[in-house]
Amino acid sequence: MKRDNLIKMANRIGAFFEAMPDRQQAVADVATHLRRTWDPRMRVEILKSLGTAEEAQLKPVVRDALLALARTDAQLG
Repeated sequence: MKRDNLIKMANRIGAFFEAMPDRQQAVADVATHLRRTWDPRMRVEILKSLGTAEEAQLKPVVRDALLALARTDAQLG
C-alpha cells in the first residue's frame, strides 16, 4: 500500500481519537489500534515516514503514536 494512503488512513484514525480529553490516552489508543488492526507491513511502511518530509503530513497524535510504536518495536525486536 502506498505510504500517502497510509498517512491519510492513520490521520482519520487520529482525528477520531484526538477528540479525547486525555491526550496521552489518545496517543496510546491510536498506537493500540494500529498495532491490532493494521498488517505489520502497513505499520512498517508508515513508520518510514518518520524523520522525512512526509512526517509533516501526520497529525501530531498520529506522529506520537508512531513514535511509541517504533519504541515498542525496538524493545521487542
